[in-house]
Amino acid sequence: MFSGFKDKVGEVLLPGDEFCLETEDTISLTEQAKPEKVVCGPGLRRSGGRLVVCKSGVLRHKQPNMFWIDSQQRRYVPAKGETVIGIVTVKSGDVFKVDFGGSEQASLSYLAFEGATKRNRPNVQVGDLVFSQFIIANKDMEPELVCVDSGGRANGMGVFGGGGLLFTVSLGLVRRLLAPHSEVLSDLQQLLPCELVVGMNGRLWVKSSGVQQTLVVANLLQSCDTMTAQQRRQLFRRAAQGAL
Repeated sequence: MFSGFKDKVGEVLLPGDEFCLETEDTISLTEQAKPEKVVCGPGLRRSGGRLVVCKSGVLRHKQPNMFWIDSQQRRYVPAKGETVIGIVTVKSGDVFKVDFGGSEQASLSYLAFEGATKRNRPNVQVGDLVFSQFIIANKDMEPELVCVDSGGRANGMGVFGGGGLLFTVSLGLVRRLLAPHSEVLSDLQQLLPCELVVGMNGRLWVKSSGVQQTLVVANLLQSCDTMTAQQRRQLFRRAAQGAL
């Protein structure tokens, strides 16, 4: 299907690398995937009859037909529907300004909370952490966040963060943590049970049974960011022996 492309799975590719398409069967993630189609994930872009790599990283493949570039990118570009961890920086009238780590801040209306009305305003202060979702995210408009789903329910979103620790990791680790049946998350919960909030913008918030345990979890996650699965298991095994 691709000339020399499938053989590159597991290898490092660089922006500008191109591969010939022998069939017209590559589709966008936003389209409905059919079994015989090939799905291009992050880091890959189609240009005419060629497949172009637009991010440096390792080419990954998921059965039956999905390819993407696994990179250590830390710069976050907002996308509609993604949930992020933001920090309230300005409280101005009916709108809050939220820093999510992008090139500009996003707006968050006081009515974008579950049960919020003109009389029943949410208790949001400058410096608070909010877990929210983008409803507007494009290059021509100011990003806009909400703390409710399509049904008007919070569904885990809103102000949070009491007593925990906020830190940043690569976007690649975020995707691994949010993947179904994440091995990283499973190994971590067996070692040190904790509360964990994961934002698609590379921010993690963690809270464990104590300050020391919280710092251990944060250090483990930051350390395994660039590790292979075998290296991560060895690290967690040493941490477990040290805890005993």
